[in-house]
Amino acid sequence: MENNTRLQLLISKYLDRSLLEAEKAELLDYFDDPAFLNEIEERFGLEYERELGADKMTETHQKELLNYVFEYETSNQGGQIKKIKLWPRIGIAAAVAAIIVSVGIWSYKRNYNGNAIDQIAHMNDIVPGKRGATLTLANGKKISLIEAANGELAKEAGVIITKTASGQLIYEIKNKDTVSNKINVLTTDNGETYQVRLPDGSSVWLNAASTLKYPASFAAFKDRRVELSGEGYFEVAKDKAHPFIVKTLNQEVRVLGTHFNINAYADEPATATTLLEGSVKLTAGNNDSLLKPGEQAINDHGTIKVGKANMEAIVDWKNEEFFLDKMDFRAAMRKISRWYNIEVIYSGSVPANLEAGGWIPRNSKLSDVLKSIESTGQVNFKIEGRKLYVSK
Repeated sequence: MENNTRLQLLISKYLDRSLLEAEKAELLDYFDDPAFLNEIEERFGLEYERELGADKMTETHQKELLNYVFEYETSNQGGQIKKIKLWPRIGIAAAVAAIIVSVGIWSYKRNYNGNAIDQIAHMNDIVPGKRGATLTLANGKKISLIEAANGELAKEAGVIITKTASGQLIYEIKNKDTVSNKINVLTTDNGETYQVRLPDGSSVWLNAASTLKYPASFAAFKDRRVELSGEGYFEVAKDKAHPFIVKTLNQEVRVLGTHFNINAYADEPATATTLLEGSVKLTAGNNDSLLKPGEQAINDHGTIKVGKANMEAIVDWKNEEFFLDKMDFRAAMRKISRWYNIEVIYSGSVPANLEAGGWIPRNSKLSDVLKSIESTGQVNFKIEGRKLYVSK
């Protein structure tokens, strides 16, 4: 196969410190394709000779090359906010390490800021979360949706409750004349997520550590009212005669038919409501706000601020991703802790003004996420059981 001149140019620009962000994403696509593995390995060797003056890629030289590559990934960006760059997938520097390891050459050990860091691996690795939840019926019966077989689970208020093969909970109205005020509760633990289709046809995705309360049938009510704690993404079926209302601890969101996300975790400093499609009216105390698509309302104890939202970062969890671009580091770690069901403990040496960035899939093992962050040299991690210790 002929050498790919575009790939050679991208690698050269990467090591020249002149690679643009769009070009970095393009280079990552090459790293994803096994067909280019040999060429990438060879090209980095040639670039090593060009940049560092080595005439042979010995094991020592390979380590120096990785030092060089990691140095580029972790260079100080300056300013008040320290950037933790978590590049798409595992990052170019980590990808280079993976290529070298994949051909059995060496296992990489790096020293950042004078602190020895062992090979980036964790003995107590933790797998990502999964699709699961607990359904509590009006009579108090609890059904584990992980253990429950697919098919019909229960009948309530003229509604049949079914679990599909894809792991979705569906409410189907069989007797429209039945009137009932029975309330069901769907709860996800840390490390769980689930989707439910409500009796009106609306769909709700629940993130980890969240609870949704809703009627088994809306027939007895003037509006379609549900209660949320944690985080949920809503696609509401249109019904002008019966507004859809989502109540959280400190606000209500009223809609007729739309797509929106609410982050109302108790450990977050404020409640964030983000509109993707349609319109919603948010009420908190005596304050009202009408959102337009692309806007986010931050409700901080009744004070509402509306601004533009980064949609990729808002619905990343629904798309099975961590999109952490320009996110507060501790907020990013809260997302990670819920999904992997871990407790994050910070040492006093960790600055309060760290900022995360980048993308990584939510189906990654915890060690892969931590490797990406550790490779920046900004923080270190140590896992003990379900506790994750963060130090500088």
